Amino acid sequence: MKILITGACGQLGYECLNEVVSRGHEVVGTDIRAPFDGISDRKAPYIPLDITDENAVTETMRRIRPDAILHCAAWTDVDAAEIGKNREKARAVNSGGTAVLARTAKSTDAKMLYLSTDYVFNGCGESAWKPDDREFGPLNVYGQTKLEGERELENALDRFFIVRTSWLFGLKGGNFISTMVTAGRKHGTVRVVNDQIGMPTYARDLARLLVDMVETDRYGRYHATNERGYISRYDLCREIYRQCGLRTEIVPVSTLEYGPTPAKRPLNSRLDTGKLAETGFAPLPDWKDAVARYLMEARLS
Repeated sequence: MKILITGACGQLGYECLNEVVSRGHEVVGTDIRAPFDGISDRKAPYIPLDITDENAVTETMRRIRPDAILHCAAWTDVDAAEIGKNREKARAVNSGGTAVLARTAKSTDAKMLYLSTDYVFNGCGESAWKPDDREFGPLNVYGQTKLEGERELENALDRFFIVRTSWLFGLKGGNFISTMVTAGRKHGTVRVVNDQIGMPTYARDLARLLVDMVETDRYGRYHATNERGYISRYDLCREIYRQCGLRTEIVPVSTLEYGPTPAKRPLNSRLDTGKLAETGFAPLPDWKDAVARYLMEARLS
């Protein structure tokens, strides 16, 4: 199988490239960045590509003719997306770029998997969101543009994978865990919200699942996070500090008490991952185990 990966320089795309290579598939990584900074100790072809450029995408797809596309590229700076012209830049990537890729996937008969987010939902209530729920109402530009990307995929293709995840962390770039470790080593006290409920997701674990998926024809909408209940960001921070041996005081605060941010965050980010096992996919490992592996691999513990 030949797999094209967008966003290859990002947290998830980086892990997907390594996973595809480890399984012996052909792979081509793409990202708007150049030069590419490598994929661990392995080598794979890399092509700089702006997914909003339809001519470039069409030419690349026709030349490579992949069997599957793992679409990990996205505008992910949630707060910056709320500011000025960034709104349209985020929309151009998350919605427009997805539409371009979906059209070329259809014309070349390639499978396509689109990574989406818990932010497509309105964050109300305490029930876990199911993959086929349609009560969206995103609270910010990032969530709205990712939802628009989902709809572009659905409109262009009869068969597709949509995988929503939450609280992603990985070895490439910053994330909540690395930020909290830095803060805990620098300050005696940190404030962390305790009313945003969800589940963290280790990019390395998610990448294995995404490659599992495109090796099959079990199309549909899925939710994927690490497992074992739902927690607050405060709970997550407590576990991070426990594993790191940090004695920093953690003060739980509400989102309102924490103070305003450019983008609103949903309080309820619970994602029901049960469909994975129902359709024969292995659920992701326990979140505490994922945190431990990440801290070791990132040399933070």
